[in-house]
Amino acid sequence: MLNRRLLIASLAAMPVAAQARSRPRGDDFRDGLGQWQLEADGAATVTAQGGVLDIVAPRGLTLWYKTSLKGRVAIAYDVRVVSAGGPHDEVSDVNAFWMATDPAAPGGSALARPRSGKFEEYDTLRTYYIGIGGNRNTTTRMRRYVGRPGDRPLLPEHDRPAKADMLEPNRWFHLALIADGHRITVERDGALLFEMNDPTPYRSGHFGIRTTQSHIQVRNLTITSI
Repeated sequence: MLNRRLLIASLAAMPVAAQARSRPRGDDFRDGLGQWQLEADGAATVTAQGGVLDIVAPRGLTLWYKTSLKGRVAIAYDVRVVSAGGPHDEVSDVNAFWMATDPAAPGGSALARPRSGKFEEYDTLRTYYIGIGGNRNTTTRMRRYVGRPGDRPLLPEHDRPAKADMLEPNRWFHLALIADGHRITVERDGALLFEMNDPTPYRSGHFGIRTTQSHIQVRNLTITSI
């Protein structure tokens, strides 16, 4: 939790005007899905109530946060995969895109050209991507998409096959996706999971929660300028 403590300390030391600019955005998941745009392959069920976002996805699904992000940001939330006997309660695929743009869309917006939810349709984005427990809970990977169909670059150090890097059923964990200039990181429960030094970083774009053939829940989403 060291990075979070440092972030809190730095916010406390800012002038009041700077703190106002850095107040977290996000969603407390108590007022529906007005802040989100859904792309789903199949009859997905998505609800936001009682402080929990609940996603049941028979096939591929991306839920986009409608507000575009810019600059240095930290996206943080609690997430878990549900295994309770439901028809899609597979322990798999806690995934996300962040700082996503579509070079072929008007204004470069990742939301300007809706997709069906099928995974391959996102290859044309320029974005960072994290997949925890993908491929039926056998892979955990970070990628930097470059906007070319069929090309999802994967560095060896960004492929984590260890069991400890996979998902546990019904267990909440804290995920942080950070774009801090050239330093792009993913933290899990306060520990560094992935780090990338990007010489040409993506400095703006959309955040999307991604999954497939699973049942996941999200709570306490905050998006903070850093």
